[in-house]
Amino acid sequence: MLYRDHTKPAGERTEHLLGLMTPEEKVGQLIQLFGWQTYEYTEGSVELTEDFKRQVREGGVGALYGTLRADPWTGVTLETGLGPRAGAEAVNAIQRYVLEHSRLGIPLLIGEECSHGHMAIGATVFPVPLLIGSTWNVELYREMCRAVALETRAQGGAVTYSPVLDVVRDPRWGRTEECFGEDPYLIGEFAVASVEGLQGEELASGSSVGATLKHFVAYGSSEGGRNAGPAHIGKRELLEVDMYPFRKAVEAGAVSIMPAYNEIDGVPCTTNEELLRDVLRGEWGFGGLIITDCGAIDMLAAGHDTADGGEDAAVQALRAGIDMEMSGVMFGRYLLDALRNGRLEEKLVDEAAARVLELKFRLGLFDQPFANPDLAERVTGSPEHAELARNIAAEGIVLLKNNGILPLSAGIGKVAVIGPNADTGYNQLGDYTSPQPRDRVATVLAGIRAKLSAEKELVRYAPGCRIKDSSTEGFESALQAAAWADTIVLALGGSSARDFGEGSIDLRTGASKVTENELSDMDCGEGIDRMSLQLSGVQLELMKQLKALGKPVVVVYINGRPVAEPWIDEQADAILEAWYPGQEGGHAIADILFGDVNPSGRLTLSLPADAGQLPVYYLGKRSRGARYLEGDSQPLYPFGFGLSYTEFSYTGLQVEPAEIRADGTAEVTVEVENTGSRRGAEVVQLYISDRVSKVTRPAKELKGFRKIYLEPGEKQTVTFRLSADQLSYIGPEYKPVVEPGIFRIGVGRNVNDTLDMELAVMEEQI
Repeated sequence: MLYRDHTKPAGERTEHLLGLMTPEEKVGQLIQLFGWQTYEYTEGSVELTEDFKRQVREGGVGALYGTLRADPWTGVTLETGLGPRAGAEAVNAIQRYVLEHSRLGIPLLIGEECSHGHMAIGATVFPVPLLIGSTWNVELYREMCRAVALETRAQGGAVTYSPVLDVVRDPRWGRTEECFGEDPYLIGEFAVASVEGLQGEELASGSSVGATLKHFVAYGSSEGGRNAGPAHIGKRELLEVDMYPFRKAVEAGAVSIMPAYNEIDGVPCTTNEELLRDVLRGEWGFGGLIITDCGAIDMLAAGHDTADGGEDAAVQALRAGIDMEMSGVMFGRYLLDALRNGRLEEKLVDEAAARVLELKFRLGLFDQPFANPDLAERVTGSPEHAELARNIAAEGIVLLKNNGILPLSAGIGKVAVIGPNADTGYNQLGDYTSPQPRDRVATVLAGIRAKLSAEKELVRYAPGCRIKDSSTEGFESALQAAAWADTIVLALGGSSARDFGEGSIDLRTGASKVTENELSDMDCGEGIDRMSLQLSGVQLELMKQLKALGKPVVVVYINGRPVAEPWIDEQADAILEAWYPGQEGGHAIADILFGDVNPSGRLTLSLPADAGQLPVYYLGKRSRGARYLEGDSQPLYPFGFGLSYTEFSYTGLQVEPAEIRADGTAEVTVEVENTGSRRGAEVVQLYISDRVSKVTRPAKELKGFRKIYLEPGEKQTVTFRLSADQLSYIGPEYKPVVEPGIFRIGVGRNVNDTLDMELAVMEEQI
């Protein structure tokens, strides 16, 4: 059989195999079932379900989703789920059955969630993308993606539904934590690193997985920050902002893409032919797989109401360019009937099936469909990957305020570690996380105790309150601990922890307990959007009572979206924004608190003083207005902001030449010196501003950044290149154009703190 000949090109093998297939088998390739429903795992043994076996024999399965996924949604727990070796063996059992009992022996495509680590039991839980973006360290993220790909592929996962490339416009949105930030250029740099890291040098390698870009497109621009709400966005902004990271990732070679749930100008992304066929496939030349999000086709008939029933929805989606349906319900139920009754041309099914098959060939699944249990057991959750998770967390934590109390000295004295996020492991992991043994997650309390292990009597802990509960019954214990201490470390914020059955905390003792009626503390994550950015529950009240004691208070925010609490910003002695720092987050936070790590994280979201200011993203137009009656519209902390334990000076900004042609290049150089007493890292940021243009432009745009590491007294020249790629914008004809005129070039430590010079562009044509 030619299609089994690994020496032949993937396209040739695909064409041959497709010619052998029946309509039932072709449609089957477009269906992705929920993987955890295909088997039963009891007493260390995997048994495939009879329903799954039947569908395989009938040719009706092309892929599985979440075969190794464990969380409350799947119902898979630590006790009932698959560890690394068992997971790999289960995938092998599934693939073996498919190869032996289907007519053509086409292997399954196993798709897994890997936004910040493989969502499987035992896998490394890295920080969420919002913290990863705050590292401004693309190389470190690329290394993380290689680790995630290795852990996933070793267990049999061949594609991942990441990276999330949505541009955040309203941080009340619960999925803010899954994104890198608010700036398309920065997201684009991480997008490229993600594709390169996940897919590696060879897609068929045992350490690579296919990247699925999501959610295409404008999912982060939803109305009111409500998940999957309409995106009110013009074509120019869509091209320049929301689509930019996706285009960069497609150019980097991404093999899969997932349309968003939302609509744009009345057209759901799932059936938007202009986006999927004209732009993605036509203009960008994307030849990979387009897979729906779960339930997206259902929404066409019950939600968007743009389809008259399930068959109409399925046909519309396939016509628009969808190749595979996650969950497989609508395609599996309706496509064959649509073929038979003439509502759907077989040519469209052939095109979609061919893309699925070609991806399987490119991934090497026909030649090596099996996982490697020995490798999975060895690399999944390895100490090396845990250390990498700790390093990423340390680089992405942002120091927002410091009156000199940090870093804490060795002779700090007694420390009270207080707050609902001080010792609650799941609260620092973020959404899309698998169940974890308690000792697998280093909390803030554990990190501080590890630093003071020789002086254990110097640390006392009290939760004080829960995230969302109105109960103040824990205040008394917290105030007693704080009165005893010399310094208070207060861990506040939010939670994206779903109900993992871990129980709650006794507010008086801090001990874990299980009751019949548990209170969910989840106030962030997918589907958890908010009207406010204030702390939930009585956390602010707890802070106020602790501050009244007159003790120094260091606030550590652990959360998935910005917190807007101006009183805390005024009254806290220091503030760390740790986002959701992952399984090693507590150690990373303690490393920064005690000065073993100099903080170098910088904000990728503008942090408002009040939700009423929204939107405050920096990439706004000059014409957006200046203030409200109650105050100005400026964020409390601007984009790119972050403090260090040392100081950096910027001098000698040069732009050479000072005049260029539209197709020319200029070099921007600046001298950055560490003028403090500690080694530190600085994120040098390049912004441009087009002073006069035919259409309105943002006041400033990020167009480059470098993270550099300097010893005390060390100086480094940082160089950026400016060309048409950075200077162009989508002009009146919706095509890239570089207009003649003056550009202001700014280089500095954040968007509001730059050295500025001018660059003249002399011609209009690129």
